[in-house]
Formats: sequence, structure tokens, C-alpha cells
Amino acid sequence: MKKLVKVVGAIIENKNSEVLCALRSTKMSIPNQWEFPGGKVEQGEEVSDTIVREIREELGCHIEFKEVFHDNTHEYDNFIVNLITVKCRIVEGEPVASEHDKLIWLKKENLKSLSWAPADVPAVELLVKEML
Repeated sequence: MKKLVKVVGAIIENKNSEVLCALRSTKMSIPNQWEFPGGKVEQGEEVSDTIVREIREELGCHIEFKEVFHDNTHEYDNFIVNLITVKCRIVEGEPVASEHDKLIWLKKENLKSLSWAPADVPAVELLVKEML
């Protein structure tokens, strides 16, 4: 039986209405795919606390949780991921890649130009539709 992993991803927009996109490193599962940065929800932890902690650990900046954006479950070959994407804003610092190979800011209309991890695709599509 495949293990279910609950994770949270941050949709962080800057002042130019660009979204932060993170390229998974070759050392990660699902390498060389783009994602919303974040991580695993620990036992008994709220989604809002998880995303603040994960972004501080992964990107070295402080964010504020705004709202849940999308909840999606995707089955990969070896595990199942329940990805909850949340809208956030940076309150202190600038994101710096420590675990990811690259970070870029993209306008919503250009998000589909990247090769996204399958679990992130529904949230990407919703973000693009939000503009219409």
C-alpha cells in the first residue's frame, strides 16, 4: 500500500503580481520539476504553521499565511501526496534557494510554460484561470 504524504505549498506573490516558482533539485524525488515551495505537515501541526516553518527553513524568509487556495491529492508511482496550496505574502527577507536548484518569479499567464510536478498542476491551472 502506498504511503499518503500531506504537504503544503506556498503561492507567494510579489509586488509585481509575479508568483514564486521553485525547481526541485536532482537530489529530490520528482527531480527537475517546478513546484510551489513548502513541505510536509508534521503530526498535529496546522497547515498555516507548516508553511511558515517550511518557508523559513527552505528559503530563509518570513511569510504570512493568508488563505488556503487549493487541495489536491495525486498518486505517484511510489506514494500519494495530498498537496494543499496556500496563498502567502513575504513579511521579511527575500527567498533564497537552499534545497531547490533555482527560484524564479513568473507572471501568472506564464506559469504553464514550466514543467510542473503533477500534484502542482491543478493549482497552476486555477491561478491562470483567476486572471480571466
